[in-house]
Amino acid sequence: MTGTAGAALAFDMIGMTFPDGTEALRDISFTVDRGEFVTIVGPSGCGKSTLLKIASGLLENTAGSVAVDRERLGYVFQDATLLPWRTVKGNVELFAELHDIPKEERRALAQKSIELVGLTGFEGHYPKSLSGGMRMRASLARTLTLKPPVFLFDEPFGAVDEITREHLNDETQRLFQTEGFAGLFITHSISEAVFMSTRVLVMSARPGQIVAEYDIPFDYPRHPDLRFDPDFAKLSGEISHALRGGHS
Repeated sequence: MTGTAGAALAFDMIGMTFPDGTEALRDISFTVDRGEFVTIVGPSGCGKSTLLKIASGLLENTAGSVAVDRERLGYVFQDATLLPWRTVKGNVELFAELHDIPKEERRALAQKSIELVGLTGFEGHYPKSLSGGMRMRASLARTLTLKPPVFLFDEPFGAVDEITREHLNDETQRLFQTEGFAGLFITHSISEAVFMSTRVLVMSARPGQIVAEYDIPFDYPRHPDLRFDPDFAKLSGEISHALRGGHS
């Protein structure tokens, strides 16, 4: 595996077999550097989310090794996982609080993160009064307070409508540019993968293996109209073809 030494996140021959004998992952090797946004697409059940759990330490792989700083790891789940009894500001401060960051500092970090995700004016609102997209912004802001060098995204926008999803794509792309983290993103949407990423990896059905890799040539910042560009459509079609196993 090349480029491992300077990588923010590195998987080396990762394998995962569960106690019931199910082999979820086999021989997964790739790196993600700071300033890279890598997206994985693959069929349901291929082990995409399992790979993120291994990276974060929530699951222990049965083969291979992972190199990442887990003390400063950002993880955005499929659900916003906000505490209903805390306001937006209280939720955004939570991770900094758990890391024992002093009160005044974490308040300042939370306010800056809230501004970054476009939730200024909603600091005192509770999760039940927010839209799905706003709850995901709050989840992003909560993780941003720790200034993580690596962000893991586990299909975070899959539950919102298409227009909201595109807005969240735009905002996450902007945060990636301004904060410069290494991003590993999981999605079922090929369009989302191509729009967001510097590279797209395609996984096979279980046991999940990397079967194709695509460098995304479009410059940042990416305008929403890029989704209608013929080159965008062509690349999306190639990835879709690889996802289907190369069969028409």
